[in-house]
Amino acid sequence: MSNPLKHASATITDGRDRAPARSMFKAIGFSDEDLAKPIIGIANTWIETMPCNFNLRDLAVKVKEGVRAAGGTPMEFNTIAVSDGITMGTEGMKGSLVSREIVADSIELAGRSYMFDGIIALVACDKTIPGGAMGLARVNVPSVLLYGGSILPGQVNGVDITIQDVFEAVGAHAAGKISDEELLAIEDHACPGAGACGGQYTANTMATAMEIIGISPMGSASIPAVDARKDDSGYRAGLVLMDALRANRRPRDIMNRKAFENAIASVAATGGSTNAVLHLLALAKDCEVDLSIDDFDAISERTPLLVDLKPGGRYVAADVDKAGGIQLIAQRLVEGGYADGTQPTVTGKSLADASATATETAGQDVIRAVGNPIKPTGGLVILKGNLAPEGGVVKVAGSDHLKHRGPARVFENEESAMQAVTSGSIKDGDVLVIRYEGPAGGPGMREMLGVTAAIVGAGLGETVALLTDGRFSGATRGLMVGHVAPEAAREGPIAAVRDGDIVVIDCAQRGLNVELSDEELAARLAALEPQPVRYASGVFAKYAKLVSSSSQGAVTHPL
Repeated sequence: MSNPLKHASATITDGRDRAPARSMFKAIGFSDEDLAKPIIGIANTWIETMPCNFNLRDLAVKVKEGVRAAGGTPMEFNTIAVSDGITMGTEGMKGSLVSREIVADSIELAGRSYMFDGIIALVACDKTIPGGAMGLARVNVPSVLLYGGSILPGQVNGVDITIQDVFEAVGAHAAGKISDEELLAIEDHACPGAGACGGQYTANTMATAMEIIGISPMGSASIPAVDARKDDSGYRAGLVLMDALRANRRPRDIMNRKAFENAIASVAATGGSTNAVLHLLALAKDCEVDLSIDDFDAISERTPLLVDLKPGGRYVAADVDKAGGIQLIAQRLVEGGYADGTQPTVTGKSLADASATATETAGQDVIRAVGNPIKPTGGLVILKGNLAPEGGVVKVAGSDHLKHRGPARVFENEESAMQAVTSGSIKDGDVLVIRYEGPAGGPGMREMLGVTAAIVGAGLGETVALLTDGRFSGATRGLMVGHVAPEAAREGPIAAVRDGDIVVIDCAQRGLNVELSDEELAARLAALEPQPVRYASGVFAKYAKLVSSSSQGAVTHPL
C-alpha cells in the first residue's frame, strides 16, 4: 500500500506500470526505500554569477539532510537568477524582472512534471524570492521558502558600507568629490563575501515580507548567509516541510488576504523597497487574493516606520539579526495591532505565537519600540494624477524631500539620463523623466540605481526629483517615483511630457501631475509616433507581448 503522504508522487513511482520511471531513478542512486517515501523537490536558485545566491548549493545539503531525517526523499533541481547589482545600468538589467517569471515558471513546471509531494525553494537575490513564492503558490503542495541570508557589511575607515555606497561613490567620483583611490577602496571592501545585498533593499525586504506572510519559518531569514547558524536553519526547514506535509499545510492556506496585509505592513515598518509593490501584487494573483496598488498606500499610512535600516536609515540587515531578528519585527507589528497575529504560518503556529519567543538584545536601537517610532507612517506612498492615472510608487523613508515642482528633463532611456547626471548637466530643481523603460517598453522594467545613486553622489539628492515607468533598486533613496503607469510604450501620459513642462510631485497630497490641460495631453498622445520594436523574437519579445501593467504586478498571466 502506498505511503499516504505520497499524495502526488505515487502517480510517478508506484505500481507495475511505473517500473520504467523507477528504473531511471535507480540509475542515479535512488533505492526502492527512497522511492517509497514522499518525494520533496528542492528548488535551488544557486548560480555562480553573484554573491547573493552563491552559498545556496551548500545550504541545499543541509536542507536535504533535514528532509531525510524527517522521512522524506529530497530531489534537487535548479533554476536561474539574475543579479541586479551586476547587470545594473546595462542591457542585461532587462532580464532581471523577466527572471522572476522564469523562476516561477520553472518551479511550477518541475513541480507539476515530477509531482513532488512538497517543495522547498532556496532563494536569495531579489527576483528569486517572489519568483520562488509564486511557483510554490501555483503548485500549491506543502512548501517552504528559505532565504539564503544577507551579506555582511564591508568596512572603510571603520564605517559599515554596502553595495549602495559603491553606486553612490560612482556619482561622487564623477562630480569630483572623491579620488580614484577612494572609489577603489569602496569597491574593494563593500562586498566581503556571500549573501544578498546588505541593506533593506529588495532581497531583505522580500525576505522580511515572506517571513511575516508565513511561508518562511520564523527566525530563518535574518541569519546572515555566512553565519554558522544558517546550516541549522536549512536542516530545520527540511523538518518544517515534512511537518507541513503531514498536516497538509499548503501555500494558499497560509498566504491569504490578511497575511498579505501583514506583509505590506512589514515593508512599510522597515522602510522597504518599492519593488515589494510589484512582487506582492504578482504573488497575490498566484494566490488568488484580491489585492490592489491602493492597498499599499492605505496600509503604509496606518503603519509606523519602526526599523532604522539603509538606504534611508543607519543600519544594515545583519544588525537586525543582532537586535533580535525579523521575529522581533513581527512581535512589534502584532503588539501594535499593525499585523494580525492570528494568521497561520508554515510551522503551524500563528504569527503571534511564532514571534512570541523573540529575544530583544538589550540596548539595541535598530528595531524601535511601538511607542517610539522613527516616523508615524510607513515608507511607501502611491501617487496618482494626470501623469500616473494607474499610480506611481515612491519610498519616503529617510527623506524629507516630499514635494517638488520643476521643469522636466526628458530622456528616452536610462543610459542618456545617466550621461546627463555624470556630465554635470542636471541642475537644482530639475525633474528627470526617464521613459520607455516600463515592463513592455524596456522590455523588462530596468532598475535605475545607477542613475539615482549618481544623483545622490553628485549632491543633488535633495534638490532634484526623478520619475520613470521603470523601477528602482531597494537601495534607491530620494524623491524618486517609479512604476509610473500606464507606461510610455502603452501610450501612458508620461509619453507626452516634453522638456520644460512643469511637473509637480506632492507626496502629502498623493499627487503626480504635469501642468498641462487635459486637451493638450490628449493631443500630444494622439500625435505620438509608434516606437520601434526593441526585440522582435525570443524571451524579451514574448515578455513584452504578455506582460501586464506595473500597477497589476507586471505579470505574464494570459488573462
